Amino acid sequence: MNAGVRQPHAVLDLTSRRHKGMKIERLLGLRPQPQPLRLLEIGTGSGGIAHYFATHPSIRCAVTAVDVVDQRLARDGYDFHLVSGTALPFVDGTFDVVISNHVIEHVGEHASQLSHLREIRRVMASGAVGYLAVPNRWMLVEPHFRLALLSWLPPSLRTPYLRLMRRGERYDGEPLRLPRLDALLAEARFAWRHLEVEALHGMQAIEGAHGPSSRVVGWLPNWILVLVRCVMPTLICRIQAQLP
Repeated sequence: MNAGVRQPHAVLDLTSRRHKGMKIERLLGLRPQPQPLRLLEIGTGSGGIAHYFATHPSIRCAVTAVDVVDQRLARDGYDFHLVSGTALPFVDGTFDVVISNHVIEHVGEHASQLSHLREIRRVMASGAVGYLAVPNRWMLVEPHFRLALLSWLPPSLRTPYLRLMRRGERYDGEPLRLPRLDALLAEARFAWRHLEVEALHGMQAIEGAHGPSSRVVGWLPNWILVLVRCVMPTLICRIQAQLP
């Protein structure tokens, strides 16, 4: 992957961010607690997910969001910090919930991706949970540049293909295969559970009968969805820090 300053890839559709927040809440099993949940979103983009949790009608959340640039459309109800690199400007054990949604593929190669995960683990309180989502290298259409098979190419060919198709000047992503994601999580000393199938069912419930997820989930049994998990467009895990 070409080195350089991380590029912003924010999704600026606030309706889709609200749905994403609903999905994350569902997948992590978040419930009202006696004390506000201390929640961190890494790579907040439009701010839609942070705003969703900060203004949640029943779950009290003290929300903090970080990003390398400020592209926020929804700004109310949460704290925001600009960051650079993978280091997080918080003390150990600060958060009960950490969200990293389509961030790890942009931070760099193996060492930077591992650093990103270790920083998440460092700021997680005892018993905290995390949501980690990353594009699958074997997705048919790369989601940031909308090019078929872009991530299938060797890293050295991705930027030339991007330029040839006039979709951008530099490909800054390093999407993961399922085995590599699992290896990174193990190296960062996380316990994790894959939630790709549950995520499809969650979006079916949120979008209703006419949503795109329903067209997939509606006619494929779960055992087939599990078998094809390694080629699903997005890999999703619920993560928790392993005990020392």
